Amino acid sequence: MANAQSPGPGGRGPRPPKARRSPLQALLYWTMVLGVWGLIFVVAFFAVFAVDLPDTSKLYDVKRQPSISYLDRSGALVAVRGSQYAPPVDLDTLPGYVPEAFIAIEDRWYYYHFGFNPWGIARSQIYNWTHRGEGPLRGGSTITQQLARNLFLTPKQNYRRKAQELILAVWLEARFSKKQILELYLNRVYFGAGAYGIEAASQRYFGKPASQLTLGESALLAGMMKGPSRYSPVAATDRAARRATIVLDEMVEARFITPEEREAAFRTKVRVNPVLANQRAQYFTDWVDDQVRSLVGEPTEDLVVETTLDLPLQASAEQALQAGVAAAKSQGVEQGALVSIDGEGRVRAYVGGTNYLQSQFDRATQARRQAGSAFKPFVYLTAMEAGRTPATPVVDEPVKIGNWEPRNYTQEYLGPITLEKALEESVNTVAARLANEVGTSNVAATARRLGITSQIQLDPSMALGAVEVSPLEMAQAYAPFANGGFMARAYGIERIRTAGGRVLYDHGMDKPPRQAVIGTPALQYMNQMMRQVVVAGTGTRANVAGYDLAGKTGTTSDYRDAWFVGYTGGFVTAVWVGKDNNTPMRRVTGGGAPAGIWKAYMSAALPRLKVQPIPGGVIEPEPPEPDPIGDVIDGISDLFGGGGREPPSEFDRPRPADPPF
Repeated sequence: MANAQSPGPGGRGPRPPKARRSPLQALLYWTMVLGVWGLIFVVAFFAVFAVDLPDTSKLYDVKRQPSISYLDRSGALVAVRGSQYAPPVDLDTLPGYVPEAFIAIEDRWYYYHFGFNPWGIARSQIYNWTHRGEGPLRGGSTITQQLARNLFLTPKQNYRRKAQELILAVWLEARFSKKQILELYLNRVYFGAGAYGIEAASQRYFGKPASQLTLGESALLAGMMKGPSRYSPVAATDRAARRATIVLDEMVEARFITPEEREAAFRTKVRVNPVLANQRAQYFTDWVDDQVRSLVGEPTEDLVVETTLDLPLQASAEQALQAGVAAAKSQGVEQGALVSIDGEGRVRAYVGGTNYLQSQFDRATQARRQAGSAFKPFVYLTAMEAGRTPATPVVDEPVKIGNWEPRNYTQEYLGPITLEKALEESVNTVAARLANEVGTSNVAATARRLGITSQIQLDPSMALGAVEVSPLEMAQAYAPFANGGFMARAYGIERIRTAGGRVLYDHGMDKPPRQAVIGTPALQYMNQMMRQVVVAGTGTRANVAGYDLAGKTGTTSDYRDAWFVGYTGGFVTAVWVGKDNNTPMRRVTGGGAPAGIWKAYMSAALPRLKVQPIPGGVIEPEPPEPDPIGDVIDGISDLFGGGGREPPSEFDRPRPADPPF
């Protein structure tokens, strides 16, 4: 039986079969459908993401943090902080390979898209999907999209910002020519080190205008777009060079340059601006940078700060500290700091660590470490001011102060000696008894009067340096010994002016008269005793032949800290070494690595300084009262050929640790 056809509506005959569309009709139909839905999507896309787009009317407004240029005492550039913009460059004034380097590595299809590259976006999304949680997202941004982000948006990575970036890129392409967009991009993109735009970057990194960039320099700058800090030719030289090689290879592939031109670029040495390459005085720049705003307020225009720093001395200081710490690495020395000031308090060299790029923590001022025996001069000065002299007889023997029994590190006692000998040998028992006799509160007052600003505890152990101080404080507090007895508050800024020359701050204006903090004969007594520390005592390793030098070593318990603070006429240098985690080193004393660093640095600095002898001369103390027992002992020693005791050196054998075990 044949299948009956279904009746049509109303019982009429069967419905005729629907005619099939031709391929052309089907194509037109689905094109219209997709077009309608695409239009709906575009409208919805713009409605959602364009509602809070930034104001594009400020396209040419440049908002930036004012730059601050720091000069050393002779006017040489030390560093530049803040943003630096240069006048915009015309694309036609640049060598052709400059924009081509950026196109080759950032947007090969720049001249063929309308603001965005769908294939690039697709590739980046596939990567983001397959590498979720493994690091930053890839955006697949074209040069136009990057410009839109730099001009109007934030660096925050999310899909909403990406959509807005795409909308703004299309707007830029509709309004400007490709040449104008590329020119805007090169003049606004950030190159690190505070430089915005190709001209500022060229001046900052290579010390030349962008019109004079070589092919290799252009490749280096283009390679930084992936990450200005990560691919900096200053901070990451090898990584930047590898990235520049990739840029040159891409330029060859894009036929912007020939393989021969690439090889010529490899053979041409790229020289980075020496100020940036050396990275001198970065700790010092951080220190004074914090002070600028407290002196003149938040900058509203570019400033020039004239500092007290001496760049040649700074270079010698950095080299000496790095070499000295490296040489003592086997003894557990990991870090160090060095500060030099002159008799007026001007900071001439300032090193807060061995490698600023690895650690920006400033050990010259931010760290507080126990001073050890380097604190003893304040004890002895208090005693000199109370009437004692270098020849005052004392006895190195076991002593007990309350429940505290200070000991010499060697576990030996010298018996009857003078105060001068006790300081020369850094004898703990004598310093502890002396502080107890003159009063720890008086010792603390002396230290504060000379320049110690940290809190000073008054327990008996403070006599042996159980006081946490910074290297800058120690240099400042030793300055009166070097300058004739006057207070010398350390400072690093001489003058602050605008780029146009208007002076905002001058350290020399309304300067108070110098304040005497050490009188006669105490000053001469102290200099006489601390000379002996360098000539025949624990600091002999610091001695530089032909110069009038004095100073004091310092070593703390378990060898956690080691110091040498020394001076000549009108110039003081403090050196500290240790570990940031405050764990012990291996038998490192103040007369070892710190004294060696001090000597290496001062050997280079002293000829440049043309220093004078330590002021104040020498006062010959009255002879001590006869000591019959001591005379007998000396006579017996001479009789049996004992002779004089060989001047010990803290470098040659263990020295007293401060505070004692």
